[in-house]
Amino acid sequence: MPYINVVLPLAVNTAFTYFVTSEQLSQLQIGIRVVVPFGQRKLYTALVSEYDVPAPQVYEAKPIHDILDESPIVTKPQLQLWLWIADYYMCSVGEVFRAAMPSALLLASETIVSAFDTNPDTSALDDDEYLVYEAMQVKSSLTIAEVEKIIGKKVSFKKLQRLISSKVVKLEEEVKEVYKPKLVSYIRLAEAFQDKEALPLLLQELSRAEKQKMAVLAFFDTQKKTDKYISYKEFVSQERVSQSAVDSLITKGVFEKYYIETSRLSGNFSEGSSAISLSAAQAKAKQEITDAWTKSDTVLLKGVTASGKTEVYMSIINDMLNTENQVLYLLPEIALTTQLVGRLRKQFGNKVAVYHSRLSINERVEVWKQILERKPEAQIVIGARSALLLPFSNLDCIVIDEEHEPTFKQQDPAPRYHARDAALVLARFAEAKVLLGSATPSLESTYNVKTTKYGFVELNERFALQPLPQVEIVDLKDKQKRKLMTGHFSDTLLEAIRETLEQKQQIILFQNRRGYSPITECITCGHVPHCNQCDVALTYHQSKNQLRCHYCGFSVPQPVSCYACKSQTLIHKGFGTEQIQNELQELFPNIRVLRMDQDSTSGKFAFEKIIDSFKNREAEILVGTQMVAKGLDFSAVTLVGIMDADSILYQSDFRANERTFQLFTQVAGRAGRSTNPGKVILQTYNPFHFVLKDFINNDYAAMVDRELQERQQFYYPPVFKLAKLTFKSKNFELTQVAGTWFANALKEHTAAQVLGPIEPAVGRIRNEYLQHLMVKYAKGTAEKDLKAKLRKIRSSFEAIAQFKSVRLIVNIDYY
Repeated sequence: MPYINVVLPLAVNTAFTYFVTSEQLSQLQIGIRVVVPFGQRKLYTALVSEYDVPAPQVYEAKPIHDILDESPIVTKPQLQLWLWIADYYMCSVGEVFRAAMPSALLLASETIVSAFDTNPDTSALDDDEYLVYEAMQVKSSLTIAEVEKIIGKKVSFKKLQRLISSKVVKLEEEVKEVYKPKLVSYIRLAEAFQDKEALPLLLQELSRAEKQKMAVLAFFDTQKKTDKYISYKEFVSQERVSQSAVDSLITKGVFEKYYIETSRLSGNFSEGSSAISLSAAQAKAKQEITDAWTKSDTVLLKGVTASGKTEVYMSIINDMLNTENQVLYLLPEIALTTQLVGRLRKQFGNKVAVYHSRLSINERVEVWKQILERKPEAQIVIGARSALLLPFSNLDCIVIDEEHEPTFKQQDPAPRYHARDAALVLARFAEAKVLLGSATPSLESTYNVKTTKYGFVELNERFALQPLPQVEIVDLKDKQKRKLMTGHFSDTLLEAIRETLEQKQQIILFQNRRGYSPITECITCGHVPHCNQCDVALTYHQSKNQLRCHYCGFSVPQPVSCYACKSQTLIHKGFGTEQIQNELQELFPNIRVLRMDQDSTSGKFAFEKIIDSFKNREAEILVGTQMVAKGLDFSAVTLVGIMDADSILYQSDFRANERTFQLFTQVAGRAGRSTNPGKVILQTYNPFHFVLKDFINNDYAAMVDRELQERQQFYYPPVFKLAKLTFKSKNFELTQVAGTWFANALKEHTAAQVLGPIEPAVGRIRNEYLQHLMVKYAKGTAEKDLKAKLRKIRSSFEAIAQFKSVRLIVNIDYY
């Protein structure tokens, strides 16, 4: 009997074996989806990973339920990448499968409550059970959700068991297709009336039905004007056509209504332009990249902000499209796709596909299929980190823009992969080239250049030889001492804003905290409202007049009086983007101010609306969090203000100095990108900090040398590796015990440096207490040895009954 191994979209560490018939085996290939039973009743979509394998030794193999595909929907390089991610990041391949596959392609069964054929004894049924019985007389099968709606409460397993034992119902599992193709309705004349002799008879027959007769005549007029199919929707929208008349003609068999499957992704895009004009510096950089690829498959392009790196990428992509290969363009944020997609489609027409989490489930399926089938509409794929997991089969190049951005790292849930690092592995499997780009490359990439692992190209001049923006540091201690502050604005920044507005230019203000104020405090007793599920103060959001937790979403109305002493002496401390927006509107009442943060961009097209509005000069000032720092291009922006540099500079993170330099350089780069010079004003309480000195001098090399020396000295990446182990439990003491047990086991069995366990800054989230372990280890064979031992220790930990309620999360390269 033939057997196959499958991967299930579950957090299980092994493949499972099922038996198939010889006929089924002939239809199967690696990468085809099958429906399999798993557990007592459930059916899941699984992926064939091996076929013609031996029978399992420890359990009896079950038969598969169904075969869903005629050909593989996962490619070989893609499956290789999934397996590598599962191994390297210490998660299950099922978790990678679930993260990669659009949910509409992961069919799961739904429990169906069906009526028994026999007449049951209903005398012992309670009121809720009898309601279900009555409903079954009308409809022979119901979903659990429908049963709950009937009785007005959740259905317990105990109640279902009573209904089953009373032979009122039986349970079945039904697999439902989630993906629904988009169908567009069209109409045509029935074949019987297409004969020239039949037409006069038809019109004579409709002589008393004037509206129907007009609809037939309108149909012929429309048919003469177009060679295309006639859309039902467009036809009935004509002024002289009555929809009811058309529907009556369909009922009579005069017209036929039929459907054609169409893409949800179709749009009216131009054919594109073949010419890409490069400056001398850009052309030189492009040639150096091409030359460097002959020695290394990965090249890092370091180009100052506004140097035109995107044009270099596009020119390289344009050359590759001549070979009809696929190109993947990765961005760290969904927000960045808005402007860049427009530029790429202007250049490449309808060859550009977009993939990210804000697409609908059906749109994601259609992009998946376009890439799998190597359609020309998806020759260039642009997207955030999840686009890396798509089914490429002819990948020629991966471009990773802003490669230094931490958002390329997936934190929760698993798989906790870094898209930049995983992209290098995919490129190896697909035999593709990789181009990394940044004005401020990560220390990991710079270290790989220094160790000759990557090729390296620099682009040190701005496009059209525009100068870098002038940076001015404002000492907030001095300004407050001399009473030169208005709210959170120094007189220097306010004067620069006024001058910029007078010049009819635009302004970006950066504050890396959303909301109005992070702390609400009673000045009578000192009480600060905290989240009831997390160990964190609630943030005040003025727009909704509520206090909100940024960790779990818990919210309460803004209190009028103190929860503790009932006095009405509440004040707000600290400030976020919302407060900056409000202060600006008070200072400049005739100026429109937009805000870009997580709160203002929650809708599907919210990013696009804000960006388009600002680009079209419908607002003069844009206030935002890190979103405004990443790759946005507004030609009229000449002033950038950094409201509070210290909130980023003093974070408790070994990468705080590096990320501060990167973030400030990126946000400063939004200024002066066109003909007018740019200016940056940075407000701080520590104007002489060495990172700020490097930033003012644009001295990336000094920052890198200092940071690499410290990382080497204290065993931090990129010289060494770092993993974070998180223990979560609703019992504080148990979480501590679990962390201590694991730390002792690591110290006993490995040579790694173990720090902790320690409670993080926010020690409780969603009523779960947290403990962290940091594990430092060397690269190469030491890394493989550590992970092998870490897996064994984890297995032992999970087998201890005392720790059953403790969740362990392993996060490799967590930074």
